[in-house]
Amino acid sequence: MSVFSEKMDRFAPLIALINMMNRRNIRIKVMQVLYMLETQNQGSATSLLQKEFDKTHNLFVFLVHLIHQVALYAEVESNQRAAKNLPNQADLTVNIKIAGNSIVWQTIESEAFKKALEQVKPHQWIDNDLVKTIFRQLTESNEYKAYIAEESRDKAKEKDILKFIFGTLILGSENMLDYITEHFTNWEDEGDMMIGFVLNYIQKPAQLNFLDLVGAEKMKFATDLLQTAIDKKSITEDIIKPTLKNWDPERIAIIDMILLRLGVCELMYFDTIPTKVTINEYIDLAKEYSTEQSGHFVNGILDNIHKDLVGSGKIQKVSHKAK
Repeated sequence: MSVFSEKMDRFAPLIALINMMNRRNIRIKVMQVLYMLETQNQGSATSLLQKEFDKTHNLFVFLVHLIHQVALYAEVESNQRAAKNLPNQADLTVNIKIAGNSIVWQTIESEAFKKALEQVKPHQWIDNDLVKTIFRQLTESNEYKAYIAEESRDKAKEKDILKFIFGTLILGSENMLDYITEHFTNWEDEGDMMIGFVLNYIQKPAQLNFLDLVGAEKMKFATDLLQTAIDKKSITEDIIKPTLKNWDPERIAIIDMILLRLGVCELMYFDTIPTKVTINEYIDLAKEYSTEQSGHFVNGILDNIHKDLVGSGKIQKVSHKAK
């Protein structure tokens, strides 16, 4: 079992909660956009943010389309074998039950998914040889043999075979993961989230919006956080610099400074986000995206800033329960 398929099993009880992008992933995207603006000094902040969200949408639609293509390959295999010059009985009786998987066809026939296919055009990334390899592995598995042995279409088993294709065969294939990483630079950052999305899709296909994985509330948070970080850059840096003591602001890693700016923005201007949540989130992001010492560094600086802001009455948080 691959690392990702193990994660898929871990996420299984949480699928009802993983139907939209979470705030952590949004913070990452805002951080990445600010980094591009700082280092490349070109492009519109809004358009760069939209491109980051488009990457997420593209990856998710591709993964769902890939699962479909593996299932539908049963018909391709059947037609190819039947077209042999001298087909035998086995060639003429290939089982194509999985090509009619009810979850697959429910999705293919949905207007939202049709529009998503038009927008994303995921077929551009489909490697037919990899699809064929995964399908062949599928047909050799005990899970598949048990699936096609039953003539009826049990809804739970229709879902289980798709989970097996995704969690064991796709995520368990180093070649496929290398291929996904090569074509989707956001896979490394968003692999865990994608597993949750795909699980949620398989379990509740009708409830997932293929045209909007973010939602209005989360999109507003993203745009507000990005614009606030830009508009309040001077203010936040003036708050940060006095806390650096022996640190030279010009020598601090760009990512660290961006994370500190975002943290201060949330502390001061996002009144419904608890301070503890903000500080912990940016400590974790510093550990993951900057140097080994960055988590400790960001922790110390944000903690000191938090104390100063509380002491001066500049933090006014609103209880979630009161909203």
